[in-house]
Amino acid sequence: MALDRITLSRFRNHHETVLEGARHFNLLVGENGAGKTNILEAISLFAPGRGLRRAAMADMGGIGGDGGFAVGASLAGDTAEDAVRLATYVDAARPGRRMVQVNGAGASAVSLGEWLAVGWLTPAMDRLFADSAGARRRFMDRMALALDPAHARHAARYENALRERNRLLADDRTPEPAWLDGIEMHMAEHGALLAQGRARLVEVLGLEIAGQPDELFARPLLRYASAGPVERAELAAALKSGRGRDRAAGRSLTGPHRDELEVTMAGKQVPAATCSTGEQKAMLIAITLAHAALAARGRPNLLLLDEVAAHLDPLRRAALFERLRAGGAQVWLTGTEPAPFEDIIGEAAVWRVAHGHIEPL
Repeated sequence: MALDRITLSRFRNHHETVLEGARHFNLLVGENGAGKTNILEAISLFAPGRGLRRAAMADMGGIGGDGGFAVGASLAGDTAEDAVRLATYVDAARPGRRMVQVNGAGASAVSLGEWLAVGWLTPAMDRLFADSAGARRRFMDRMALALDPAHARHAARYENALRERNRLLADDRTPEPAWLDGIEMHMAEHGALLAQGRARLVEVLGLEIAGQPDELFARPLLRYASAGPVERAELAAALKSGRGRDRAAGRSLTGPHRDELEVTMAGKQVPAATCSTGEQKAMLIAITLAHAALAARGRPNLLLLDEVAAHLDPLRRAALFERLRAGGAQVWLTGTEPAPFEDIIGEAAVWRVAHGHIEPL
């Protein structure tokens, strides 16, 4: 078990919600709009970043409230005394800033990755392969930080330096070379580590997928396409030599902010973006399950699956549940009714969600 006694206070349509008695499988059932996904979103805030909806903090506060909210959970240890209490919240006086506490002491959002690995699959991700390259980069980074919490820090510092370099390049005045040197060295340091983290992720993920048994889910082939050198010195040199071109473009044209995750469907050897919606969904599930298996070998692991089972036929649902049963992740699922989950209902903790309120079943 990873988490228990999860509390939501003034979070979206949940005024005061407490979930206790979590198990390996945890099922939230209720009508559309009841608040099921809101619970998954709250849990996803125990990972660095903006959660599974990528919403602004100010939008997560309770309806009609002052903009503040709080989410807490107990991370189980070997004994009750070893349990760790995690909390993340927004103060109404500072609605854009998320605060974190571990056992009551202040901590950073990035540090949450040292306690938990969190992954998710939502309906909004179904078109990932046909979406922008930026969406796939975020997908890679979220998976990479679940395996290596330091990845989030490198991504944030690279993005900060990139914005500063782009601002200078777009300025009418010629920037000071020494100032650009400093920014580019910062970009090269964290950009190289960012690119290397993505490359490692794609390598181990590909091996994990290849090692999975042939079954009803399509098998994706992954390739990391870097948009520049992945070593620090080479990236710094490329940035320096490309100043003239980048200044003409008004932005940086080299670096991991232009990387791509290329996915093809094994057997067909066609890009995932051209596959059917069902095939894309199957490949996304295969990637998610492989990543969950990797993440479970490190820290406690959560897997949040929003409305996934309802869109699978009975054979694929059974295969999904069997993979989840054998995995090491604590699984949270949502659905409008219990029927699609009959294979696991006897071993799951089940809650009925309605209008932001929950009732154990």
